[in-house]
This record gives sequence, C-alpha cells and structure tokens, in this order.
Amino acid sequence: MGWYDRRVRKARDLSCGDTRIYLEFEVRRVRCRSCGKVKRERLDFLADNPFYTKRFAHYVGRRCRSATIKDIAEELHLGWDTVKALEKQYMAAQLAKAGTPGPKVIGVDEISIRKGHTYRIVVSDLIRERPIWFGGEDRSEASMAKFYEWLGDKKSRGIRLAVMDMWKPFRNATNARAPQAAILFDKFHIMRHLGEALDQVRKAEYARLSGKDRRFIKGQKYTLLSNRENLTLKGRQSLKTLLAANKRLNTAYLLKESFAQMWSYEREGWARRFFDNWRASLKWQRLKPYEKFADMIDRHWDGIAAYCKPENKVSLGFVEGLNNKIRVIQRRAYGLRDEEYLRLKILTCMLPAL
Repeated sequence: MGWYDRRVRKARDLSCGDTRIYLEFEVRRVRCRSCGKVKRERLDFLADNPFYTKRFAHYVGRRCRSATIKDIAEELHLGWDTVKALEKQYMAAQLAKAGTPGPKVIGVDEISIRKGHTYRIVVSDLIRERPIWFGGEDRSEASMAKFYEWLGDKKSRGIRLAVMDMWKPFRNATNARAPQAAILFDKFHIMRHLGEALDQVRKAEYARLSGKDRRFIKGQKYTLLSNRENLTLKGRQSLKTLLAANKRLNTAYLLKESFAQMWSYEREGWARRFFDNWRASLKWQRLKPYEKFADMIDRHWDGIAAYCKPENKVSLGFVEGLNNKIRVIQRRAYGLRDEEYLRLKILTCMLPAL
C-alpha cells in the first residue's frame, strides 16, 4: 500500500533569477510487498543532489562551459563542490544523450595531464568531430588496447582509418585490434618534425658563427618556423634579411617550404617521386637533421602514402584544435587533479549544450 508524506525542500527556480525560494512537492512513499520496507519514489525533475532541480543543474553546467567553477560559485552563491557536482551531472547527461559511438575514422593522440611524463590517450571521431574516449595509464600499447576493449570487437572492425603520430605502440595496438583499418600519420606531426630539423640547423649555424654574424640569427626562431603568410610585415622583412645573410639557412628554409607539396598528390607514385627528388636535393647540402628526417619518412612511408587516397582526405586539423582546447581547459583550472572531471570536460567540449 502507498501513502503520501509532504516535504519541503530547498530548490532554485531559474524564473526567479538569483532569488532563493522554497518549492513544495509531494514525495510518494511505497511499502514494498516482498521485504516490508518503505521506499521513496524517485522524482525525475530532481538533480542527483535533491536540493536542486535538473533544470538548475543544467543551467549551472551551461554556465561552466564558458567560465570557471569559482566564478559560477560566486555568482550563484553556491559552494565550489556543489557547482562542480552539478556540472558533472550535466556533462554525464550530455554523454548519455550523445549515445554510444561507432566511429569509422578515428584520430589518436596523447595529452600530458601533469608534470613527470604523465600521459593519457584521447581518441576522436574525425567524421563527427568529437572526442569519444579518454583513458589509459600512459601512452603504451596496453593503454591503447583499452580503447578497443571499450569499443568492442564489432565496432572496432568498423574502423576503416586511424590517424595518429608515428608512435609505434599506437600503431601496434591498432594493427592487432583493428587490422582492417588503414593507418595514416598526421601531417601536422610530420611537419613538426621537419620544423625541429630546421631549428637544429639554426642552432648549428648560430654556434658556428661569431661576433656580428650572429645578429641575423639571434631571436629569429619563430620567424623561421612560422608560415610566411602568418608573419607580420616586420617579420617578413626580418626573414628576408636572415635568408639573404645565411646561405645554409636559406637552403634549409626553402626545403622545408617545398616539402608541403607532398600533401597535394592524389597518387602514391607521384608522391614517392616527389619525395625521392626532395631527398636527392639534400646531397652535398650538409644538413644532417634533414637527412635524419628523410630517413624517418622513408621508414614510415606506408602511413604517409595513405594520405594520397581520396577516401582518406579527412580533416586532420581537428586533432590539433582539440589539443588547443584541452590546454585551455587545463589553464583555466590551473591544473585538474580530478581525472574523472577532466575526462568529462574533454569528452563534452565538442557536444552541443543541453
């Protein structure tokens, strides 16, 4: 048999702004026929914290997408822990609404969550442009395998393309758990390696020269590494002066700029011919960092040639954009010690607001 008990509980109503009010509602209590205990019926409009409604929890969650927990707590006169709990409930509701992913094209990358080489793996659905998994204990093959265990064998077999850097454990785990998936190495990571090679040439030239000859190189690291179209007028003038003053840096810079042509080819044979010619042009240039870079490209050619196939032309910039967004989340919170909270923030950062 059931009976009713009227209770008064504190709650907030958005229609009243910041005004504190009290809502009255009936809580139904039902006596269980099997065990004889009296149990309370759950009310759908209440948040996990019974002092607040779900509507208010969602309001707090939406506000926390663009502000810190501390700011929202001060604005709404709530405790810091209360705001955090309400936001976590909101993000869990976002994930539940998004449903279980079944990705066809995935992007794999790692992020550092604290000092001391502490990494976690982030896997994204590159077609829907949203992160779908955050986890692992490091960036090892065993940690990467946890993603495929979470996804399941059936959905793992549905992956046709995996975009990643040239980290061998990621490649090994993918080959073992999703052997049908083609592996494509992220061109942004490859160009980053080439930028590092150019910087090594710059450092070697600075060490080789002395006196006034160094003044053209000093402080020009980012002028060399930036795209020419992103430079200001002053930056372009500095770059022109630097390249005119140092022949080896001029050669290294032109080689770096010309390598970007690699990504424009739509057939592997043409791309290979371009790379062989580019590599041959290194002869007699005495650019050791570039020779090491060319050897690395040769060793990982299969993952680079995959970019030539039309079906593999996916938006590779999403992974880099996601990394920037994650760094903003970490900076805003001055570091996050609650890893579950960080996981929810990352997985929901691209989802629409409720």
